[in-house]
Amino acid sequence: MSLPLQGHHVAVLLGGLSSEREVSLVSGAACAKALENLGAKVTRVDAGRDLAQVLTAVKPDVVFNALHGEWGEDGCVQGVLETLGLPYTHCGVLSSALAMDKAKSKAVMAAAGVTVPGGGLYNRHDVARDHVLPPPYVVKPNAEGSSVGVFIVREGANTPPQEVVAPSWTYGEEVMVEPYIAGMELAVGVMDGKAQTVTEIIPRTDFYDYDAKYSEGGSQHVLPARIPQEAFDEALRLSELAHAALGCRGVTRSDLRYDPVKRLLVLLEVNTQPGMTPTSLVPEQAAHLGTSFDQLVLWIVEDAYARGSAGGKAG
Repeated sequence: MSLPLQGHHVAVLLGGLSSEREVSLVSGAACAKALENLGAKVTRVDAGRDLAQVLTAVKPDVVFNALHGEWGEDGCVQGVLETLGLPYTHCGVLSSALAMDKAKSKAVMAAAGVTVPGGGLYNRHDVARDHVLPPPYVVKPNAEGSSVGVFIVREGANTPPQEVVAPSWTYGEEVMVEPYIAGMELAVGVMDGKAQTVTEIIPRTDFYDYDAKYSEGGSQHVLPARIPQEAFDEALRLSELAHAALGCRGVTRSDLRYDPVKRLLVLLEVNTQPGMTPTSLVPEQAAHLGTSFDQLVLWIVEDAYARGSAGGKAG
């Protein structure tokens, strides 16, 4: 019996140039293995500045984008793939760029009726000088993922985080500052516009940071989330609404916070290139609903084929 991707050549983009390179290498390796299981010819491409030349030489039928973070997730690589006329997975140029910019995506989502945190963009030197919001609040880069460069300023803190003005800070001059929402960390995968289920995340660290997301045992995932049905349904609704408002396609993951005391549910951001690692949330939700990892990867590729290279600019 022939395999579903027999005779198809898939280039898997992994690694890349961002601070999330290591995670992308793991995501890409897992997806490449799944594609080979499905019968595809797979070329692994560590995406660098010469990506256009490499793909021109490789001549794939379709590109599986397993990059995370800046350049791979913000519309830049998507633009290269559009120029080459190659079908590719996940979101297109505009929705990728929009979702990666926290300030702009919050404005678009809020206009569509999605409940988002308050706060705004501030110069990092102003943030380091004095509290720009009353503690507790969260400081994070405006265009990074995987909780890179995120700081929680607790109630009673005397000084704001000085790390934002350290020589090692490479995440831009403006940072997003938001009120801290107490309570539970939630995640919702959205596949083809339809919310899957809600995962409750219990981090082993102070909060759901980079280590909690990607380290073995860094966090506990409770599936389905132990929240009231009304909040569960609202998390699904907000995630679908955000996915549509940003013009997303394929698979995305929304991150939310739920305060059970105030019964407050807010959507923090939409990830257009959700992790595909062994501890990742979207594959876990798919498995919970009866879709294996290989089947999920197959659907993502078939979705890219169905759209072709056309339409990427819009979505």
